[in-house]
Amino acid sequence: MSTSRAVIVTGASQGVVAETVKAFRAQGHRVVATARSIAPAVEADAGIRANAVSPGIIKSPMHPAESLSTLAGMHPVGRMGEMSDIVNAILYHDSAPFVTGEILHVDGGQSAGQ
Repeated sequence: MSTSRAVIVTGASQGVVAETVKAFRAQGHRVVATARSIAPAVEADAGIRANAVSPGIIKSPMHPAESLSTLAGMHPVGRMGEMSDIVNAILYHDSAPFVTGEILHVDGGQSAGQ
């Protein structure tokens, strides 16, 4: 049985954060650049794949109850993401050994068309 080796980085989906929050947006761009730049370097030498998971708005206790409906309405799927959505995206990478250097947006369709 072979062992799967992968690097998975996470960061905010592009276009979700208000333009005024430049530091947060810049962090998301760094995550994307990291996955794309290390993928060719590590794969050839060590058989390691590098991908990024880019979550949208994920339901958490940090969100005030009165904002949940508004936040859910920002997603084409009509709901906020759950932590299980992120976990399933990460587990997907293990079953897709030909995928590397990619960004998987787990954002309920927010990034579609951007």
